[in-house]
Amino acid sequence: MSLDAFDLALLDAVQRDATISQHELGTRINLSPAAVNRRLKKLAADKVTRKTVTLVNPAQVGYHLTIITEVEVASERPDQLDAMKRGFLSCPQVQQCYYVAGECDFVLIMLVKNMEQYTELTAQLFFENDNVKRFKTLVSMSNIKVGMEVPTDAFDPGSP
Repeated sequence: MSLDAFDLALLDAVQRDATISQHELGTRINLSPAAVNRRLKKLAADKVTRKTVTLVNPAQVGYHLTIITEVEVASERPDQLDAMKRGFLSCPQVQQCYYVAGECDFVLIMLVKNMEQYTELTAQLFFENDNVKRFKTLVSMSNIKVGMEVPTDAFDPGSP
């Protein structure tokens, strides 16, 4: 799919605030509300946009610690990796999970209420899993930047 300047402007705006009205979006980028609606529907249909969510402040609901965990597996057999992925996907405290190349196999970004909760999760996710060779825990002292916004210039093939 080819994205034009209007699409990129829409993506930029809705990533920052998905509650903005289509009328306001149109005013900002010089399109009619109907054109905004059509384009937003097409971006969703083409899977450029995945879903609309509300971001919750973790500390306000009791999740005070961000944990980054590197996991090294004993075996990279597809069935065992798939089982691990399913376990990570089903754990609500795992916010992000990356299967990576390098010294470890998975990197997890987790939100936990406290170290007791993390200790319980390590038992469930790592110690009870025969395919976990080792894991390394990093505790965030301060979350400087947290976000999932994709830079809209990333869609511009002429961009460096």
